[in-house]
Amino acid sequence: MAKGKIPGHELWYTGGVSYDASAIKVLKGLEGVRHRPAMYIGGTGVEGYHHLFKEILDNAVDEALAGYATEIVVTLNPDGSLTVEDNGRGIPVDLMPEEGKPAVEVIYTTLHSGGKFEQGAYKVSGGLHGVGASVVNALSEWTVVEVFREGKHHKIAFSRGEVTEPLAVVGPAKKTGTRVTFKPDPQIFGPLAFDPSKIRARLREVSYLVAGLKLVFRDLQHGKEEVFLDKGGVASFAKALAEGEELLYEKPFLIRGTHGEVEVEVGFLHTQGYNAEILTYANMIPTRDGGTHLTAFKSAYSRALNQYAKKAGLNKEKGPQPTGDDLLEGLYAVVSVKLPNPQFEGQTKGKLLNPEAGTAVGQVVYEKLLEILEENPRIAKAVYEKALRAAQAREAARKARELVRRQNPLESDDLPGKLADCQTENPEEAELFIVEGDSAGGSAKQGRDRRFQAILPLRGKILNVEKAGLSKALKNAEVRAMVSAIGVGIGGDGEAHFDLEGLRYHKIIIMTDADVDGSHIRTLLLTFFYRYMRPLIERGHVYIAQPPLYRLQVGKKVEYLYSEEELQARLKELEGKAYEVQRFKGLGEMNPEQLWETTMNPEKRVLKRVELQDALEASELFEKLMGQEVAPRREFIEEHARYAELDI
Repeated sequence: MAKGKIPGHELWYTGGVSYDASAIKVLKGLEGVRHRPAMYIGGTGVEGYHHLFKEILDNAVDEALAGYATEIVVTLNPDGSLTVEDNGRGIPVDLMPEEGKPAVEVIYTTLHSGGKFEQGAYKVSGGLHGVGASVVNALSEWTVVEVFREGKHHKIAFSRGEVTEPLAVVGPAKKTGTRVTFKPDPQIFGPLAFDPSKIRARLREVSYLVAGLKLVFRDLQHGKEEVFLDKGGVASFAKALAEGEELLYEKPFLIRGTHGEVEVEVGFLHTQGYNAEILTYANMIPTRDGGTHLTAFKSAYSRALNQYAKKAGLNKEKGPQPTGDDLLEGLYAVVSVKLPNPQFEGQTKGKLLNPEAGTAVGQVVYEKLLEILEENPRIAKAVYEKALRAAQAREAARKARELVRRQNPLESDDLPGKLADCQTENPEEAELFIVEGDSAGGSAKQGRDRRFQAILPLRGKILNVEKAGLSKALKNAEVRAMVSAIGVGIGGDGEAHFDLEGLRYHKIIIMTDADVDGSHIRTLLLTFFYRYMRPLIERGHVYIAQPPLYRLQVGKKVEYLYSEEELQARLKELEGKAYEVQRFKGLGEMNPEQLWETTMNPEKRVLKRVELQDALEASELFEKLMGQEVAPRREFIEEHARYAELDI
């Protein structure tokens, strides 16, 4: 049944317009930032909104890195604005002769200005491009900057990048530092608001990365205050990452060293589990896409461990030999580098490019790790023997993987519930719906657009991979079905048996019921993707479908509502009118036409893309919800029970 064009294939163009000087628009001052905000903060969604906070926080952290600030206070105000205050030196307020304006005004109104370009101002800095403060100012409804310096309290105010109150002394000051209060502009971000959990996560992260720095979060909207202060640094960070796992040894290790102008800090800890987590930072900025420091760490770590094993006679000639991934299994590590001129990919700083960072990490980690292994022979033996077991499990998994490899992608009989594949051979067009149960799967198969939508029904709940290893997971029929259908293999990014080039569907959509069982199945699936196919999440290929909870009919008009709040608000508008409400407890209750119209039609459906914004928080959450320990799960449920919807 034809239902319109395959999405993503329309070509838009304008014709008949002359291209001359009159067609060129020069955006003055900060107009360009407001015109193209995504160029500077990555987007205008939740992540871009909170990127503003991170930019201002980075400036305060830079003062701490330089040795001038010891405390940072972040306040979420009742009106939705955010205040970041440090006790550093205070932004310069004196006149800049070339600009004819105070330095603080230039910093907040001019791109590529600030102390980040002068070598003497900051030895290391997270604010690479000198655009952070001015971009935040441009994208805020209003900004107020207060400077406490040389016994005076200075104040300057802005609105959408323009000065509204010139710099003035408003009183005396007994302290030094900078206080910045800003409210992101709803003209840019719509109805978004700051999420306290995201603020809290970043402050906790920074407290580990700058050992001894006191960070205070005052949430005036909820009447809470928290203090983040850690003296253990990245070693404590690594242990926090491994929370909930069974440890191979108790105390994390800390590696510190300097090579050239690059400072290197690495904290690490090994667990008995199968998972591995390596977080990387450059000048306190999380580099989610890794870079030279991550590549160098993995290489130096493997080289040192192999060198020690050979010297100590731990490696066995018979049987599979540990690869780099085997050696990393169970490792939780944090790699932090500080360097004068970091080079990143893009303003959002996702990947570090500096070769000198890689050289420094490689040398420091190799030398220091060898010393640690030689000084702790029992731990070294336990780590390497675990890698040998991982190699054996990998070989067993390879053999199991051969059983699920499809010879013909359209005619495999090994898939439970039968994969109903789509017709297109272009993965960029293709969508795979992973559907709970045969009943919903039947409706989805009938209601889909078979040209680009494939359906894979699951029978029952998949294995909880948080408690199982890779070889055990591959014996599960539902896991094997997904691995076979998706086509990238299983394991992790960079492994020989994981290849994104083989991805058969660029949208993998989890479609489950809106009840408790559906939520559990969705969590099991997300745990699987996070632990064994994480690159699919990191590259934006995993989505969650949002089926409606209610069908509301008023006369002949039918509409679908997606939450209890939405229903109650709509019913208030229908005072005195007759209506009929149907609650969908499961996808199987919808006929194929309803399922298409509400949940599968690209022109009308609501999809939520699964994003990995905070690796520490995500790892901890999966461990709490799906791990071996019962107590953390019970505590989490008790704490969040008031937010849950009861389905009876």
